[in-house]
Amino acid sequence: MDIRERIQQLEEELRNTPYNKATQHHIGLLKAKIAKLKSEMEKRESSKSGRGKAFAVKKQGDATVILLGPPSVGKSTLLNSITNAESEVAAYEFTTLTVIPGMLVHKGIRVQIVDIPGIIGGAYAGRGRGKEVLSVVRSADLLLIMGTSPSQIYEVIKELENAGIRVNKSPPDVVIKRRQRGGIQVNIAVKQTHIDEGMIKDMLREYGYHNAEVTVRQDITIDEFIDVLRANNRRYIKAVYVITKIDTLTKEEIRRIKHELPSAVFISSERRIGLEELKDRIIKELDLIRVYTKKVGEEPNLDSPLVLKKGGTVADACRKIHKDFIKKFKFARVWGDSVKFPGQRVGLEHKLKDGDILELHISR
Repeated sequence: MDIRERIQQLEEELRNTPYNKATQHHIGLLKAKIAKLKSEMEKRESSKSGRGKAFAVKKQGDATVILLGPPSVGKSTLLNSITNAESEVAAYEFTTLTVIPGMLVHKGIRVQIVDIPGIIGGAYAGRGRGKEVLSVVRSADLLLIMGTSPSQIYEVIKELENAGIRVNKSPPDVVIKRRQRGGIQVNIAVKQTHIDEGMIKDMLREYGYHNAEVTVRQDITIDEFIDVLRANNRRYIKAVYVITKIDTLTKEEIRRIKHELPSAVFISSERRIGLEELKDRIIKELDLIRVYTKKVGEEPNLDSPLVLKKGGTVADACRKIHKDFIKKFKFARVWGDSVKFPGQRVGLEHKLKDGDILELHISR
């Protein structure tokens, strides 16, 4: 029996096993075995197909945002509306057959927006070059998941989930440390309602852990624990849900969708409805801050800010300006919300805030 047949056999057993307290342990082991076999199959298939042509994008700007959605949902039109790109637009499926980047400049921040081929059912398994398309997604700082209805957005999320990409989720708060001896020690910090210590140990053994210390700091599900075991194949990415072509929807349809997806942004690229709101939302979700630099005795440069991740330090700013600035750093002065008074003297570890003005003092 090959791996694919073994997976099908186990999945059939899983489908036929009712979920209750008595079968919970057995279901956990079945899921662990299926996940392990799928991982082995993916490795074999990737080694065989590694010579194929893959999509690729050279990252530019301060962050990369990827447009995701089924064919003909309006990704190319949106790209052309908010960036300098020229992506072919037509009223038929699969217009975009490659990766097309464009640059959005908004509030001093340069965001690379990337249009990729449409996601169709079975993409995670390779349908419609889905594996190559989804491999590009893993490099994103943010996803715009687009659809004319919530169901289209849910279908894309399902394909991402099957490909090991977790949308708007954080990695489970579980730490596994291998040890040389002593068996498996499980430390559970909060009450578990889906999994118990015995199940954790058996699932670890299934993945080849015989000596390890495990610390669980959240109420975790079976699937979340498998994500921990397969951490090298899991990617956690923020996403904004975008309902497109709202000029074709009735007020009642819009009201219903807003109730179902309250966080969604509603747009019409052709009518230029909602585009500024979407740009603001992209910047907000990327968690980026702008820091303006000034030379001693001069006014700050307000045209070209340094863009850092939220929580960025003076050291991060130095690295972005020049690789030698850390070694030559003496001190810095900062004006803005991150300091108690204007021009406060700070060190490398000082955390900056959006809109701060930074004056670096370095040795010559």
